[in-house]
Amino acid sequence: MPTTTLQIPTADGLADAFAAFPDSGRRHPGVLMYPDGFGIRPVLRDMAAELAGHGYYVLVPNVFYRHGPTPVIELPDYIGEEARFGVMAQVMPLIGAHTAERVRSDAAAYLAFLNGRPEVDDGPVAVTGYCIGGLLAMRTAAAHPDKVAAVAAFHAPVGADGPGLFSTITAQAHLGHAEGDITPEELGELNRSLDAAGVGFTSEIYPGTVHGFTMSDTDAFSASGLRRHWDRLLPLLERSLPAG
Repeated sequence: MPTTTLQIPTADGLADAFAAFPDSGRRHPGVLMYPDGFGIRPVLRDMAAELAGHGYYVLVPNVFYRHGPTPVIELPDYIGEEARFGVMAQVMPLIGAHTAERVRSDAAAYLAFLNGRPEVDDGPVAVTGYCIGGLLAMRTAAAHPDKVAAVAAFHAPVGADGPGLFSTITAQAHLGHAEGDITPEELGELNRSLDAAGVGFTSEIYPGTVHGFTMSDTDAFSASGLRRHWDRLLPLLERSLPAG
């Protein structure tokens, strides 16, 4: 699967990124993929390549580019219990500095860049994200309803901005929650907010999962959770975007 390293012009500089896409010589629907808080690393490259293999041009930006190029922080090959505290101590200030205003500004640059690629079809794109990247995906869909046809978020704090975030989302949405992140009662409240906003969505708890379940380089990984993620994400994209 071809991949390429890119530089995306933004209002605050250049965001490094990579893209994975089919080597077919044709144009494909675009997908903006936001990493989790640990950022771009081999597992994200593998997931982007997996998605690209289904017929999509997948763009993965370094959302913390203001703090430096990838890798913004040095990560162990495997993030287990012993490493997690030290890694999170480095990650949380980056997340705290990445304000909603910065997210919206960057999202406009990412979408413009994606839509301008010669390998990408004209028309709307999809946005997906993991952990904090899932919240960024929802903010992107809310800020650009005319450009985003599908949005997906996995083990993500999608309710962090309150129900007002959902009011401008017109994309079809799937939210895959970790069992350790949300109670059934909280899920019901979230889903009622999405209903009230008129969002077309599916939103469910993935059984037996904890926060970070899609990431195979962490001790949160769930093979069944990752399979369920693909089983939900791929049909959403097939319904919402031009044929890949």
